[in-house]
Amino acid sequence: MTDPLKSSRIDTSVAHPARRYDYLLGGKDNFEADRQSADEIEKRHPTARLSALENRFFMHRAVRFMARQGIRQFLDIGTGIPTSPNTHEIAQETDASARIVYVDNDPLVLVHARALLTGAPQGRTTYIEADLRRPAEILDDPGLRATLDLSQPVGLLLIAVLHFIRDDDDPRAILDTLIGALPAGSIVAASNATPEYMPAEQITALRKVMERQWQDRTGAELTALFTHPDLRLVAPGVQSVSQWWPEDAPQPRPPVADIAANGLVAEVVRDRP
Repeated sequence: MTDPLKSSRIDTSVAHPARRYDYLLGGKDNFEADRQSADEIEKRHPTARLSALENRFFMHRAVRFMARQGIRQFLDIGTGIPTSPNTHEIAQETDASARIVYVDNDPLVLVHARALLTGAPQGRTTYIEADLRRPAEILDDPGLRATLDLSQPVGLLLIAVLHFIRDDDDPRAILDTLIGALPAGSIVAASNATPEYMPAEQITALRKVMERQWQDRTGAELTALFTHPDLRLVAPGVQSVSQWWPEDAPQPRPPVADIAANGLVAEVVRDRP
């Protein structure tokens, strides 16, 4: 039997965001290229591991908020290699029947997701290998359609993935496609790397080492991406992920200057025909 971890589709010689993120979170499902890439980032951003953890903590708070608002189905795009607690674990704490679709474009993530992302028997958890740059393919995937009812509210998670969508990928069109498919009552959570809390020379160094792999965005730029007639930002709006509802986060809170990411949560408010 072929070992899926040795699939020719998994290029271990090139760093992949999901595996690099796994390494920064203290995981073991990564390769030398991923570790070297993360180490280069840490040289320019010494609190990179803390930034990764704070992104996860922000996701935890956002999912719990969604669940309290009655969301029972979730679309997690850019899920990465499973790191507990995952979206389904948090959502199913509130309602064991919650359904989750995970999406990522790394085949290694697919291997681990199918093995580990199993939820409560009452719910359903599905994994799709797809790319955020092609949102229509995600929405039309038979696995998603079999798991989620897009006529009912959905929690859409875009955590630490939008900075891999550059402006020339047309992120606004991507978001318009996804948001346009969601009914009123849906909730969107997103985070994006930001330069605004760092000295200019540190940002220059990070951008150089990342080349064209990502695009950091200021809070104003992230706000502009989510300025949409069908969206209403949840207070406190776009904030450092460490400061979005800090009272519900692990204490003490790290300084904003140590966390290179902003986050937001927004409600879909349009009336569906």
